[in-house]
Amino acid sequence: MTDPTSRYASLNVVTATVPDGTGGSREVRCLSRRLLPMPGSAHTLTEHTVAPGDRPDTIAAAALGDPTQFWRICDAHPVIHPDELTAADRIGTRIPIPFPLA
Repeated sequence: MTDPTSRYASLNVVTATVPDGTGGSREVRCLSRRLLPMPGSAHTLTEHTVAPGDRPDTIAAAALGDPTQFWRICDAHPVIHPDELTAADRIGTRIPIPFPLA
């Protein structure tokens, strides 16, 4: 079971058959694939200017009231790793903070 505020909360549990390493197979349960929203599709709540020492979780805590919701900010930007949002080359960049979706 996932936390209701997790990025995985709405995903279905699926069963996959995988090799077991002995020539047989076994079934494993996992979450279905999570598709990211299109960048730019979220409505902007506010903007944040990236400063030295910023981290995605501290930005989420300040803007959304919950540091564990950093993934909402990451989803709204085309980044692979959350730290890309606050990398040294991004200092001074304004990043939109999306409205949290229900």
